Amino acid sequence: MEPHTLTTGRLLLRTVGPRDADAVLAACQDPDIQRWTTVPSPYLPEHARSFTEQVVPAGWANGTMFTFGVFLPAGDLTGMVALTMMSPGVAEIGFWGTEEHRGNGYVTEASVAVARWAFTRLSVDRVEWRAEVGNAASRSVARRAGFTLEGTLRSSINNKGVRRDGWVGSLLPSDLGLPSTAPYIPARP
Repeated sequence: MEPHTLTTGRLLLRTVGPRDADAVLAACQDPDIQRWTTVPSPYLPEHARSFTEQVVPAGWANGTMFTFGVFLPAGDLTGMVALTMMSPGVAEIGFWGTEEHRGNGYVTEASVAVARWAFTRLSVDRVEWRAEVGNAASRSVARRAGFTLEGTLRSSINNKGVRRDGWVGSLLPSDLGLPSTAPYIPARP
């Protein structure tokens, strides 16, 4: 699939490429991004080049991962949002925000836009969010984006070779007022 560009009221969401390697490198020096995400630590220039020149384009080309850089109109990188296809109709969302732009709702706004795009363009019926237990910032973004927190999964996340418990949540098309591609019958108590 060819990369898509999305816009919101305040943001431009586009694929990242070689011209963004320096901004990605700078953002990923943040200890919180290295601690709570699976980016390498330490994060080196070759990691940023590989991500922007190989990982992101390959994900779009083979339809397995759709990565959007989150930019202000002036061009500042404020974060990253990616959807990884897990199974037919199910994608997992991952995101991080740059330290200097946290607290402005940019990652929440971008996550909703990417989920809406997945529901309307990719025939996705469930977007899952996962984060290591303790990552309160990620959980706050997920809640503000409308995700329903579903529980804690033991030993569900492998972060840099260490198994950790993880939170899981979901967003369905109906949570955004959109139809599903397949009928959904929720469990009855």
